[in-house]
Amino acid sequence: MGTLASGLRPIAHDLAHAPRVYVDANMPAGVVAVMRQELAWDVLFVMEHDDLRRATDEEHFRRAGEYGRTLITLDYDFFDGTRFPAALNPGVVVCSAPDEMRLAHLLREFHRSVFCSPDAGPTPLRGRTVELAPGAAPTDV
Repeated sequence: MGTLASGLRPIAHDLAHAPRVYVDANMPAGVVAVMRQELAWDVLFVMEHDDLRRATDEEHFRRAGEYGRTLITLDYDFFDGTRFPAALNPGVVVCSAPDEMRLAHLLREFHRSVFCSPDAGPTPLRGRTVELAPGAAPTDV
C-alpha cells in the first residue's frame, strides 16, 4: 500500500506544468469544465469556494496575485487601471463571446498562443490585462 504522497505524485507532476488560473464567478461552469478537462488547466473557480464567491473584484484581483494565478473573467471592470494597477496585476484575461461554445473556442486559441508558448512561465501575463473577443487577436488593454 502506497502513501498519500506517492498517490498524489503523478497528479502533482501533471499539474506542475499546467497553467494556473483563477476564474471569477461570472464564468459559465461548462467553460470551466473545458478549462479543466480539455485544456488541463489548474483552475481555482470561485463558485466552488464559499469564502470567495461573493468577494469584490478587488479581492479577486488581489487573491489571484497572491496565489500566482492568471485571472480569467467576463467582467470589463478589470480594464480600470486605477482600481487594478499594472504593477500589482497577476495577469488578467477579460473574455467576451456571445455564447459558451464561442467562449470555449476563444480560450482554446488563447491556450495555444499564450500558455503553450515556449516562453510561457507560470504567470505569462503578469502585469498585463488582455481582452479576448471573437475575430480578434488577444489585445492588451
